[in-house]
Amino acid sequence: MDAPADPLKLPHEVQAQLGAHLKRLRLDAGYKRTTLATRAGVSSRSLQRFEDTGEISLKSLLKLAHALARLNEFTSLFAPPAARSLQELQARSQKDQPKRGRI
Repeated sequence: MDAPADPLKLPHEVQAQLGAHLKRLRLDAGYKRTTLATRAGVSSRSLQRFEDTGEISLKSLLKLAHALARLNEFTSLFAPPAARSLQELQARSQKDQPKRGRI
Protein backbone atom coordinates (compact mmCIF):
# COMPACT_ATOMS: atom_id res chain seq x y z
CA MET A 1 0.00 0.00 0.00
CA ASP A 2 1.21 3.52 -0.78
CA ALA A 3 2.28 5.84 2.00
CA PRO A 4 -0.29 8.47 2.98
CA ALA A 5 -0.14 11.71 1.03
CA ASP A 6 1.92 14.48 2.58
CA PRO A 7 -0.56 17.25 3.48
CA LEU A 8 2.22 19.83 3.33
CA LYS A 9 3.05 19.30 -0.34
CA LEU A 10 2.43 22.18 -2.68
CA PRO A 11 0.70 21.78 -6.06
CA HIS A 12 3.93 22.16 -8.04
CA GLU A 13 5.53 19.41 -5.94
CA VAL A 14 2.64 17.06 -6.64
CA GLN A 15 2.85 17.93 -10.35
CA ALA A 16 6.53 17.00 -10.45
CA GLN A 17 5.86 13.80 -8.53
CA LEU A 18 3.08 12.78 -10.93
CA GLY A 19 5.36 13.39 -13.91
CA ALA A 20 8.07 11.25 -12.34
CA HIS A 21 5.58 8.48 -11.53
CA LEU A 22 4.28 8.44 -15.08
CA LYS A 23 7.81 8.28 -16.45
CA ARG A 24 8.53 5.29 -14.19
CA LEU A 25 5.35 3.55 -15.39
CA ARG A 26 6.26 4.26 -19.01
CA LEU A 27 9.75 2.85 -18.60
CA ASP A 28 8.48 -0.18 -16.64
CA ALA A 29 6.12 -0.88 -19.56
CA GLY A 30 9.09 -0.62 -21.94
CA TYR A 31 7.62 2.28 -23.92
CA LYS A 32 9.56 5.03 -25.63
CA ARG A 33 8.03 8.46 -25.22
CA THR A 34 6.89 8.43 -28.82
CA THR A 35 5.22 5.04 -28.37
CA LEU A 36 3.21 6.09 -25.31
CA ALA A 37 2.36 9.46 -26.83
CA THR A 38 1.02 7.75 -29.95
CA ARG A 39 -0.95 5.16 -27.95
CA ALA A 40 -2.46 7.94 -25.82
CA GLY A 41 -3.15 10.37 -28.66
CA VAL A 42 -1.03 13.18 -27.21
CA SER A 43 2.02 14.88 -28.64
CA SER A 44 5.47 13.63 -27.70
CA ARG A 45 6.29 17.17 -26.60
CA SER A 46 3.34 17.21 -24.16
CA LEU A 47 4.49 13.93 -22.69
CA GLN A 48 8.07 15.17 -22.40
CA ARG A 49 6.94 18.40 -20.73
CA PHE A 50 4.82 16.43 -18.26
CA GLU A 51 7.66 14.08 -17.35
CA ASP A 52 10.11 16.98 -17.00
CA THR A 53 7.96 19.62 -15.27
CA GLY A 54 4.61 18.09 -14.33
CA GLU A 55 2.78 20.51 -16.64
CA ILE A 56 -0.03 18.94 -18.72
CA SER A 57 -3.69 19.46 -19.52
CA LEU A 58 -6.19 17.33 -17.65
CA LYS A 59 -7.44 15.84 -20.91
CA SER A 60 -3.95 14.74 -21.91
CA LEU A 61 -3.24 13.38 -18.43
CA LEU A 62 -6.38 11.26 -18.58
CA LYS A 63 -5.43 9.99 -22.03
CA LEU A 64 -2.00 8.96 -20.75
CA ALA A 65 -3.52 7.26 -17.72
CA HIS A 66 -5.89 5.36 -20.03
CA ALA A 67 -3.03 4.23 -22.26
CA LEU A 68 -1.26 2.87 -19.16
CA ALA A 69 -4.45 1.19 -17.84
CA ARG A 70 -4.52 3.52 -14.81
CA LEU A 71 -7.56 5.67 -15.65
CA ASN A 72 -9.71 4.03 -12.96
CA GLU A 73 -7.49 5.63 -10.30
CA PHE A 74 -8.94 9.04 -11.16
CA THR A 75 -12.54 8.07 -10.42
CA SER A 76 -11.97 8.19 -6.67
CA LEU A 77 -10.04 11.47 -6.67
CA PHE A 78 -12.90 13.67 -5.44
CA ALA A 79 -15.15 10.95 -4.07
CA PRO A 80 -16.78 11.67 -0.71
CA PRO A 81 -15.08 10.07 2.28
CA ALA A 82 -16.30 6.64 3.32
CA ALA A 83 -19.11 6.64 5.85
CA ARG A 84 -17.95 5.72 9.35
CA SER A 85 -21.26 4.14 10.32
CA LEU A 86 -24.53 2.87 8.88
CA GLN A 87 -26.31 5.87 10.41
CA GLU A 88 -23.97 8.27 8.64
CA LEU A 89 -24.54 6.49 5.34
CA GLN A 90 -28.32 6.66 5.77
CA ALA A 91 -28.17 10.33 6.74
CA ARG A 92 -26.16 11.11 3.60
CA SER A 93 -28.67 9.37 1.35
CA GLN A 94 -31.61 11.28 2.89
CA LYS A 95 -29.94 14.70 2.89
CA ASP A 96 -30.68 17.02 -0.02
CA GLN A 97 -27.60 17.95 -2.01
CA PRO A 98 -27.04 21.72 -2.13
CA LYS A 99 -27.20 23.24 -5.59
CA ARG A 100 -24.54 25.87 -4.84
CA GLY A 101 -22.13 26.98 -2.16
CA ARG A 102 -23.06 29.46 0.54
CA ILE A 103 -19.75 31.10 1.30
